[in-house]
This record gives sequence, C-alpha cells and structure tokens, in this order.
Amino acid sequence: MTRLPVPPFDHDSATRKVRAAENAWNTQNPSAVALAYTPESRWRNRSQFITGRVEIDAFLQKKWTTEREYRLIKELWAYSADRIAVRFVYEWHDANGQWFRSHGNENWQFDADGYMAERHASINDVAIAERDRIFHWDLGVRPTDHPGLSDLGL
Repeated sequence: MTRLPVPPFDHDSATRKVRAAENAWNTQNPSAVALAYTPESRWRNRSQFITGRVEIDAFLQKKWTTEREYRLIKELWAYSADRIAVRFVYEWHDANGQWFRSHGNENWQFDADGYMAERHASINDVAIAERDRIFHWDLGVRPTDHPGLSDLGL
C-alpha cells in the first residue's frame, strides 16, 4: 500500500503531506497516527529515542494523556525529493491546568511508499496564561479557515 502523496515531493505535495500529518495528530488517535510511519520508523523526540510503530503508539498514548486539550499547527519549512522539514506550534495544558505553547521543528524522511521512516523533533515549551491562548477551535482537526503559523506571527 502507498500513503499519498509519495516522494519525490514538490511544493504542493509536501504541503499536503504536512497538513495530513497535522490533521492526524490533532485527532489524538495514537494507533491511527502510528500507521503513517514505517513499521521500523526511527524517532528522536526531544531527548527520547523511539523505534517502530508499537513504541510510537505507546509514546503518543502517554503524550496525549499528559498534554491535555492539545491543538497543533504545522507549517512546511523546506523539502527535497524524500525529505520534509516543518515547524510547528501546539498548545496544551497539564493536569494542574497550566497552559503551554510548545514550539518545534521536525525533519522527516519518507520511504518510496510515502511512509515516514525517520522523524527528528526538537521542541521547547513556554508556559502561558490561559488568556494568552490563540488556538481555540474545537478539539480535532484545525478548521481550513483558521490561520496558519505565519499568519499568526508565530
């Protein structure tokens, strides 16, 4: 099976791949999200190293238990034939109600069938007041008319 779009990427297909990833992550469905990666996909997420769909699923289950009311926006930064670089921002709160805005960059590499084989993520969390939140759509996929990161000045 293939996971469209597939390499080699152009601007349009890379942009579609980024939005598909954003939409999937905003569902907060670990098992469905894990299927976008190769069975042996390798990740670095902050200082954690993860290998394979089973570990990805477990990581995402823990993530979305800890990072509550998670809302994410991704934006294409650069691309090549089989690689995509994105920047992203997401907002969430912890169990105590403290809100955070997390800023990051990801580097992705895809196999020929369009599955992500590698993901390298660097992320910084900034505590914010609830009144300073800017991602207010209902939980789930970001509405198509909601501004992106550049439009929001992030």
